[in-house]
Amino acid sequence: MINLQIHPMAVVEEGAVIGNNVVIEPFAVVKSNVILKDNVTIKSHAYIDGYTTIGEGTTIYPSAVIGTKTQDKKFRGEKTFVEIGKNCEIRECVTINSSCQENSVVKIGDNCLLMAYCHVAHNCEVGSNVIMANGAMLAGHVIVEDYVIIGGMTPVHQFSRIGMHAMVGGLSRIHCDVPPFTIGAGYEYRVAGLNLIGLRRRGFNLEQRRQLAKAFKITYRSSLSLSEAIERIEQECEMNEQVAHWIQFCKSTKRGLIGLSNLICDELNQQEETENEV
Repeated sequence: MINLQIHPMAVVEEGAVIGNNVVIEPFAVVKSNVILKDNVTIKSHAYIDGYTTIGEGTTIYPSAVIGTKTQDKKFRGEKTFVEIGKNCEIRECVTINSSCQENSVVKIGDNCLLMAYCHVAHNCEVGSNVIMANGAMLAGHVIVEDYVIIGGMTPVHQFSRIGMHAMVGGLSRIHCDVPPFTIGAGYEYRVAGLNLIGLRRRGFNLEQRRQLAKAFKITYRSSLSLSEAIERIEQECEMNEQVAHWIQFCKSTKRGLIGLSNLICDELNQQEETENEV
């Protein structure tokens, strides 16, 4: 039995797909290509546009704006998508833009909390169980893995990545890749060590934490190049799922790891500045 609570002063365009037990409060706007799954709540003055799908049990709070056109000036009217997972809270005045490039998708995973005034730009991928505190901002093409916490007012540079279970302090500046399982902060970002409290809370056992600590020390405390550090980790660390992910993350970095020698990152920034000038 379909049970809808759509206020008569809400605007729901013809063509929108509305699931069971959906609540749409007064003055909310849901455009024609939107899909709302079961038990979604759209609060007053929220604006949902584009080819946007919102997963079961997710709540969109007042004045959030979801699925509007990307702010990337390369956009030429392509058909793009926003997908938000289950049981998320998208708080007041959050903006999640649509993507750029045909059939590309901005993704938010399950059980995420995006606090007030957060921004997610085009071509971003946010994993599940992610918390973005007030005013955190993701530029285009950013990847945030599962169980990441990003502190308030922290900008993340385009094409950067934040690895799973990392905790990034507020008012930080992320211009390169933040390794998984770490904690750090600062305008000139300093990686302090492993996110040990977070790892314990997530059920990582002592031996898993020990092997991660060994991988971290080799990477950040040995004065080796990144490629040399990876080779040594492969030789000296007991291989488990977490260490394997650390190695894969390090091997696949394109912007360099934050807090290490950032020649890659500096070269990319100079290239971007030159392109912008042209």
